[in-house]
Amino acid sequence: MKRVNIFRNGSTNDGKTIEVSDDCSLEDVLSDASKKLEFVVEKIFTAKGGLIDDVRLIRDDDVLYLSSGESFIVPSSGDERMHSPSCPLKMACSQRQNACCQNGEWITLNVGGKIFSTTRSTLTQQDGDSMLARMFSGGHDCTWSSMVDENGAYLIDRSPLYFEPILNYLRHGNLILDKFVNPEGVLEEAKFFGLTSLIEVLEEAIEREEPADDDTPIGRRELVLRLMATSTDKELRCQGMNFAGANLSKLDLRYMNFKYAILRNANLSGANLSYCNFERADLSKASLDSANLLGVKMLCVNLEGATLKGCNFEDPAGSRANMEGALMKNVNLEGSHMAGVNLRVATLKNANLQNCDLRGAVLAGADLENCDLSGCDLQEANLRGANLKGAAFELMVNPLHMAQAVR
Repeated sequence: MKRVNIFRNGSTNDGKTIEVSDDCSLEDVLSDASKKLEFVVEKIFTAKGGLIDDVRLIRDDDVLYLSSGESFIVPSSGDERMHSPSCPLKMACSQRQNACCQNGEWITLNVGGKIFSTTRSTLTQQDGDSMLARMFSGGHDCTWSSMVDENGAYLIDRSPLYFEPILNYLRHGNLILDKFVNPEGVLEEAKFFGLTSLIEVLEEAIEREEPADDDTPIGRRELVLRLMATSTDKELRCQGMNFAGANLSKLDLRYMNFKYAILRNANLSGANLSYCNFERADLSKASLDSANLLGVKMLCVNLEGATLKGCNFEDPAGSRANMEGALMKNVNLEGSHMAGVNLRVATLKNANLQNCDLRGAVLAGADLENCDLSGCDLQEANLRGANLKGAAFELMVNPLHMAQAVR
């Protein structure tokens, strides 16, 4: 008579002991094991994964793993001595305590450096076809045995900020987003994990958050919240949005896309707008005094009546601001640094350009009628074909050569 310890395939928990007589058959062992473990046992494996097909191969004090037909799964503890009479369970490696294979047991996840604790059922029951369900249902997560940190938590290289609302959704089935969490970021994570039901909920939530048809202007607070909720490596698009009259002064808005946006009467003074895209945006009567506009893109922008005193367009790295075709009637650019700016065919009628640095600027075909260019530096500026009717050129830093204005 032999006594052997039996465990469910891939598991180190809830083991049982059965007796194997010398004259019994393999079918008898399978039947006894099925009764003990309460599931239909079809295969018996040794601790090394060898398939036992003859009862004579079973030895006294063997540790055996039983399956309902599936292939051998490496025990999650990684230590066979755990089941021997000479080694109690309390000596099992604590770093592997999370790698269990029973539904409902606690699991620890290390997501992007942040620790989350949850149950296996939470990860598997809400959406059985998701990546998380496949990772942690049955014995599938045992293949992840090497992907744990020093404390045994499963390593997942994703954003913890966006994973937290996903985990809460899996817990209770409701999507709850903190006001600083961008739903689009959560949507990307839901797509990565293959959570179909959550993807649908998020897409509906994002659609509801889209600007209403009444075109209500967006204020400073809402824009700041959007900035805080957007990852630093992602572009925040404000294309076509309405910021009319908004106070956006002194904000760092670099690289933002304001194409077709409405910024009438907006206050952007002192803001960092470097490399922003304002193509065809409406900035009429806006205040951009002392703003940074390095490499800004303002093709066909409406700046009529706007004030841009003391602005800096000059990028030492050589990226030139592009304001080709801009509508800039009555604009005030006094004292601005605009070396190399492209103002080709721009309309600057009645504009104040006093003391501007326009070295190497392209003003070919521009309408400069009645412009005040007093004190400007127009060295090597291209004024060919420009309308200079009534323009003032008093106290010029460098004399204007005929070749600069003649075709």
